[in-house]
Amino acid sequence: MTHSILVVDDEANLRKVIQGLLEQEGYRVVQAKDGIEALAILKQEKIHTIISDLKMPNLDGLGLLEAVSKQFPDIPVIILTAYQTVETAISALKLGALDYLSKPFDKREILPIVQKAIAHYEQRSKGPSDQEIHSDLITHSPLMKNIMSMIQKIADTPSTVLISGESGTGKELVAKTLHVGSRRNKHPFIAINCSAIPATLIESELFGYEKGAFTGAVGSKPGRFELADGGTLFLDEIAEIPLELQAKLLRVLQENEIERVGGIQTKKIDIRLIVATNKDLQQEIQKGTFREDLFYRLNVVPITLPPLRERLEDFPYLIDFFIKKYNKKLEKNIQGIEEEVLNAFKHYAWPGNIRQLENVIERMVLLSEKNILSQEMLPTDIGQVPSISIPMIGPQDFNQGGSFKNIVKETTQHIEINLIKKALAKTHGNVTQAAKSLGISRKSLQNKMKEYNLRNK
Repeated sequence: MTHSILVVDDEANLRKVIQGLLEQEGYRVVQAKDGIEALAILKQEKIHTIISDLKMPNLDGLGLLEAVSKQFPDIPVIILTAYQTVETAISALKLGALDYLSKPFDKREILPIVQKAIAHYEQRSKGPSDQEIHSDLITHSPLMKNIMSMIQKIADTPSTVLISGESGTGKELVAKTLHVGSRRNKHPFIAINCSAIPATLIESELFGYEKGAFTGAVGSKPGRFELADGGTLFLDEIAEIPLELQAKLLRVLQENEIERVGGIQTKKIDIRLIVATNKDLQQEIQKGTFREDLFYRLNVVPITLPPLRERLEDFPYLIDFFIKKYNKKLEKNIQGIEEEVLNAFKHYAWPGNIRQLENVIERMVLLSEKNILSQEMLPTDIGQVPSISIPMIGPQDFNQGGSFKNIVKETTQHIEINLIKKALAKTHGNVTQAAKSLGISRKSLQNKMKEYNLRNK
């Protein structure tokens, strides 16, 4: 697929230069002279990445960035600036820019950043991501109330936090809540997804680089640790950091100082570090892909986010939030959902968690011809609540001397065995997928399989 890049700059010659560089690499380039023209193009064409100048008439780069973050959150934005200062970069990154380029630049500098932006776009578009969750932190379920209580206790502390949970459960949202609740909230919140950056570039992304440090380093550039100084740095998918770089990260955390790639001087930093992962880091340690000493340095305050299927009490509030959001965006007037729809939602496993729920609500709001989301609008997989065969209880069951309690217990076991067998058959023996389809944890399913001797069946 040919990726489309929107280049926004009031200098026609610079637009042509960038277009020439990118077209040589096979990209399709669309031009706009200011932010207003760029927004009009975004409503008409599919764009994968935006490169925008900072200083422009009518609507400047920061104004465009703010509008894109709200209206087109999946599209990464790269800011161009002639003012090579950390302050300018911080302003852009705080508003959601993926990265920035300082003028003048050359082909060796711009292409890796564009490639990184495309990788971010592809990752966002193919599945749920915590960076794409735009709901408030809804905490009506007991599990989420406990997590909010923990957040309130630790928000205004310097302690490192390790957030774990499935993709799409709101890990970045928790990190932002911690930042907002701290005295660092006047300083930057810098987020970086470690899985979206090639292993060869992640060191320079985190720690910055000096001019001439490697091919394409035509100038010096601060890294994310430097940009987050005084504020909070959020490293998502921490398990994806290469093993050889983990030692440097550990040293930075211990000494509170960084050294740019190609540099000889160290710089003191003052950050609050929050990391997240959807992997079991203990298992990664056993596999030899994650350092044990780094794990203990990061796991000062652990927070485990529950999957959506374990937050039944939050469903009405999340649904209401997304209906209001897409009523406004799509100019609709949906008033609520049918009870059958809510029941179907509560019986579905939601492997994509909150982002999947948001996508479903958006699609239903868009296609609905009524003022209420009805059952016929449900996607097929969600509407298919698993049917189970419940054994009939007759007089013979009571004549065999069994107590009411024993009969209920045996009937429940029979239903559980049936459900587990069907789920395992449907997923070809994949325990993780079977657990998701049943709406329980993998550990719970394994315990049930052991209890009913279903391990080898």
